[in-house]
Amino acid sequence: MAADNTRVLLGVIGAAHGIKGEVRIKTFTGDPLAIADYGPLSDDKGRLFEIAEIRPAKEVVVARLKGVTSREAAESLNGVELFVARDSLLAPEDEDDFLHADLIGCRVLGPDGAALGTVTSVENYGAGDLLDIETPDGHSVLMPFTKAFAPRIDIAARVIHAEPPLGLFEDGEA
Repeated sequence: MAADNTRVLLGVIGAAHGIKGEVRIKTFTGDPLAIADYGPLSDDKGRLFEIAEIRPAKEVVVARLKGVTSREAAESLNGVELFVARDSLLAPEDEDDFLHADLIGCRVLGPDGAALGTVTSVENYGAGDLLDIETPDGHSVLMPFTKAFAPRIDIAARVIHAEPPLGLFEDGEA
């Protein structure tokens, strides 16, 4: 299935919160509350969701969506991905800022030009972004996404030139 480059994933609806139809949303925006600033968000079925109220919670935001007024309605949305049209986003201000959606699918090449793999996701466990790279043999490798380890990125060519830490892409089996 080809990636849809016309939309960018901004969040995923999680569990219902309370009895009045609020939902938890895991956001992928720099400021979690900023997800409400993009206007109506859409899902894969073409449904539109507008955030009426939003507040921070521990690792998510809690939101009231227009038209969702019961716990049952909120529960039915668990797992729904929320997208915004790519053309409604501003271009990154800094040349070293990238949308995760632009990095996913990029080929990763080592210092010698050899293929190290393909970026499958961008993770962050609190210490900075990590590129999850699927190697040609199907393994998953997490590489820090820093200027030192990814010094050249060509989004147009869908290539990341990497200088990975020593041993990161070596097979650990003897």
